[in-house]
Amino acid sequence: MEWTRLMVLDLAPGEVYAHTSGECEWIVLPLSGGCEVHCRALPKPASPAFEARGPGQSPGNGPEVFQLHGRNGVFGGATDFAYLPRDADAEIRSATGGRFALAGARCERRLPARYGPAADVPVELRGAGHCSRQVNNFAAAGPGGFDCDRLIAVEVLTPGGNWSSYPPHKHDEHHPGEESRLEEIYYFEIAPHGDTPGLGYQRVTPSPAGRTDILTEVRTGDAVLIPDGWHGPSIAAPGHDMYYLNVMAGPGATREWLIRDHPDHGWIRGSWDGQDVDPRLPFSRTEDHR
Repeated sequence: MEWTRLMVLDLAPGEVYAHTSGECEWIVLPLSGGCEVHCRALPKPASPAFEARGPGQSPGNGPEVFQLHGRNGVFGGATDFAYLPRDADAEIRSATGGRFALAGARCERRLPARYGPAADVPVELRGAGHCSRQVNNFAAAGPGGFDCDRLIAVEVLTPGGNWSSYPPHKHDEHHPGEESRLEEIYYFEIAPHGDTPGLGYQRVTPSPAGRTDILTEVRTGDAVLIPDGWHGPSIAAPGHDMYYLNVMAGPGATREWLIRDHPDHGWIRGSWDGQDVDPRLPFSRTEDHR
């Protein structure tokens, strides 16, 4: 992938992971468990396009430390997170262990390292009926959202038996005011049913600007790379709630998420009028699917 990055860390209790941002900005997002994030800006930028903004980015400053409380699992509500700027070194330490996603994007500007509280994450319910899903917009683009240079990232939670990322849509061409060019990564976790592991399905079809053609079964820990194409649906098998982390970035001068619906399937949005949102939503902070 040219613009997007993703790493998923499984840390044992007491384990420390050393991370170098390089030319990318990153968000440390707890999937399960909590951690402590130490971030130190490097004294020399790696690119002449570097732009220092905000406190804590001057050479010689000590590390900034962010305590992430995290959550029991991805179905346990929105979590707090930490933003790591480009040209920085970081350490992620977990006293009790856990799983943590690092969502990244190639960027030019170096913004300040920051903490994102869980209480500030906008939670949105989209669709209706069997197309109902929940979106945790922790790093969505748009006014009032969490500021990044290029990175756009959200979490989507789909109750078992429902379809999300539907109607199929794309963002692989630049059309001002209509569509933004963005790569995308989907990272999945699927709730089990008792001792039965969870599963779901992801579809990507070729678009006029791309050739990606995927129909794949997805399970916990799987990622689907989408450089182009119509993506969707994401199908949660009955009895198995689906979670996915969307990581997006692209070359546009403006950080925005503009999509086109597939012309054969966009009509489905009109069918939601008069339908109720799935009563299983929103997912409770106390719910534990382990």
